[in-house]
Amino acid sequence: MISARGRACALLGLDDTAGGDVWGYAGRTLSGAVTTPEGGAWLRLVSEPEGKGSGKLWDGPKEAERSVPPVVPRPRLLGLRDWSADGWDYRAEHYEIVGTPPVSKSPVLHHRADLPDTWWQDLRQALDHLALVRTDRQAAREEYIRRRVPEFTGVTPGEIAWTTTHGDLHWANLTGPALTLLDWEGWGTAPLGYDAANLYLHSLPVPDVAERIRKEFAHVLDTPVGRVGELTACTEILQAAARVPFYADLADGVRQHLSHLKGPTIGQV
Repeated sequence: MISARGRACALLGLDDTAGGDVWGYAGRTLSGAVTTPEGGAWLRLVSEPEGKGSGKLWDGPKEAERSVPPVVPRPRLLGLRDWSADGWDYRAEHYEIVGTPPVSKSPVLHHRADLPDTWWQDLRQALDHLALVRTDRQAAREEYIRRRVPEFTGVTPGEIAWTTTHGDLHWANLTGPALTLLDWEGWGTAPLGYDAANLYLHSLPVPDVAERIRKEFAHVLDTPVGRVGELTACTEILQAAARVPFYADLADGVRQHLSHLKGPTIGQV
C-alpha cells in the first residue's frame, strides 16, 4: 500500500510530503494529507484483490460526488485513478482537505463532545437533504433485515420506510465543531432512522451525548418505522461484535438498549 501510494501521487500530480498515515480497517485503505501546487489536499488509497475492485463500496465516493448535492457538507472528490499491480486492484481518490478533525478517532465515542447547537442543526439538515437523493444504491438490504433482525433482536419488523442515508454514521466520520460528513463508500437506501440510530448506538458510552441524539432525532427514532431502522443498526453491531473489537465492547450496551426497544410500541412495527 505504501508503494502504491507513491504511484498514486505520481498519477494525480500530488506530493507525498505531509506525513501522517491513516489506515482503514484491516489495512484495506490508506489515507493521508498530501500537497499540491495549490496547497494541501487529501489522498485516499483503496485496495482489493485483483478482479474485486468494483461494487458498492468501491464506487461509493465516486457516485456520491456525482449525486449528493453540495448542501450536504462533505469533502469534494477532485480526482480519481485506477490501476492493477501484483495481484491487487487499486483506486486513488484525491480530495480537498478538511480543516476540522473528526470528533473522535474511534467510531465509538468515549469522551464528551462539546458541539455547538449549530452543529446539530447542520447535521439534521444534512441528513434531510441526503434523504431526498434518488439512488439505486443500498446501505441495508431488505433480505438482510427480514432474516437477521429477528435472529439478533427477537423482533420481526413490519413495514419498512426507505430513505437515502450516509450508511456509516459514527463519530470518526463526523468532524466538529464545523460539520463535515466523511467516508461515503457505503451510502445508499436504508430504513428510516438508520443513520440517527447508528450515531446513537456509537454514543452509548457517553450518556449525555446519547441523550442529545435521542432528543434531536426523536421525530424519527420515536416512531414505529424509525424503530425498524434502529433494530437494523442494533443487529449489524451485534453481528459484527464477534470480529470487531470495539463492537464487542459496545455489544452489552446495545443489548441493554434493545430491552427498552421491545416495549409495547415496538410490537407494532
